[in-house]
Amino acid sequence: MSQETYELKAEARERVGKGSARELRRNGLIPAVIYGDKQAPIAIALNTNEVTKRIHAGGFMTTVATIEVDGKKYKVLPKDYQLDPVRDFTMHVDFLRVSGNTQVTVEIPVHFINEEKSQGLKVGGVLNIVRHSVEVHCPADAIPEFFDIDLSGKKIGDSIHISEVTLPKGVTTVIDRDFTIATIVAPAAGVDESAEEGETEA
Repeated sequence: MSQETYELKAEARERVGKGSARELRRNGLIPAVIYGDKQAPIAIALNTNEVTKRIHAGGFMTTVATIEVDGKKYKVLPKDYQLDPVRDFTMHVDFLRVSGNTQVTVEIPVHFINEEKSQGLKVGGVLNIVRHSVEVHCPADAIPEFFDIDLSGKKIGDSIHISEVTLPKGVTTVIDRDFTIATIVAPAAGVDESAEEGETEA
C-alpha cells in the first residue's frame, strides 16, 4: 500500500446542509461522509488540519484509513475530496467503507527508473509521458504504491506499454487493451548524430 494506514477521530453530524457545513468549517472541521458496503451513509465531521496534512503527505486516495466515530471504528478508503478553488482548503471528503475482500478502483502513479540507461535519452531524446498514473481494479487491502517503468535500453521512437509492467496478483487495469504509458521522442532541435553513433559503437 502507499503508506502505513492511519487513524482519524471524527464526530457524528446530526445536521447536514450548506448552513451546517459552513458552521463546521468556521470551527476548524470538515464535513465528510462514510458510505458503501450496503450500509446506510454516516455524516461525520473531521479536524481540518489533520485531513489537510494527510492530503498533502501524498497517497491519500490510495491508503486505507481507520475512522473512529463515537467509539466505533470503520476501515475506509478516500474516494473524493473537494478543495476551495480560491483558498485551497479542504471543503468535503467522501470515504468508502472497505473490508478485506472489497475491490476498489484507484489511480496508481507511475515512476520512471533507469533513465541514465536509455540510449534515446542519452543522445538528447525526450521522455513523453502519456499517462502519469494507471487506473486499476484491486483489493482494498493490497493497493500498489506505484508502478516502476524501466527505461533501460529504450531508444528514440520506442513506446512503453502497460504489458511491460508486472502487475501484482489481483490487480487488473481498467482499460482492457495494451495502452501506451510513455514514448521516447526526438527533441525539436534534432538528435546529435555523432553522440548517437558513439552510443551505437559503445
